[in-house]
Amino acid sequence: MPFVKVYIHFVWSTKNRVPHLETLEMRKAMWKHIKENADKKGIFVDFVNGYNDHCHCLVSLGTEQTISKVMQLIKGESAFWFNKQKFILDKFQWQDEYFAVSVSESVIEKVRNYIKNQEGHHNKKSFQDEYEELIDKFGFQKFNDAE
Repeated sequence: MPFVKVYIHFVWSTKNRVPHLETLEMRKAMWKHIKENADKKGIFVDFVNGYNDHCHCLVSLGTEQTISKVMQLIKGESAFWFNKQKFILDKFQWQDEYFAVSVSESVIEKVRNYIKNQEGHHNKKSFQDEYEELIDKFGFQKFNDAE
């Protein structure tokens, strides 16, 4: 049996960054559902949280899991579930794009705390600002919509 610990910090937003996760209760329900559904699918979600227009998720990948498959299973099913709950009148969707960065064992607790403190964090900083910081910090290349 292989022993594997590969942590990935995922970040993704609602479609067009519409703040559909309007209330704390809605957000808590979404994060709880993501965790429970992931558990059923054998995806180990270490921590999940976010704000009204995005989600942060710390996942420990299994030996047979890929980043794209984990995102497909988490995002697709959670949007379907959210729409079934009729929390909002509009159709809820997640944006196709996402961030995924590896997390060293030495900073797991720091990443957990960062994810845990999303409510307070976004009282001071918008997701757009956070997005720009992630692009810069991890050296991602930005693409224009026209490209």
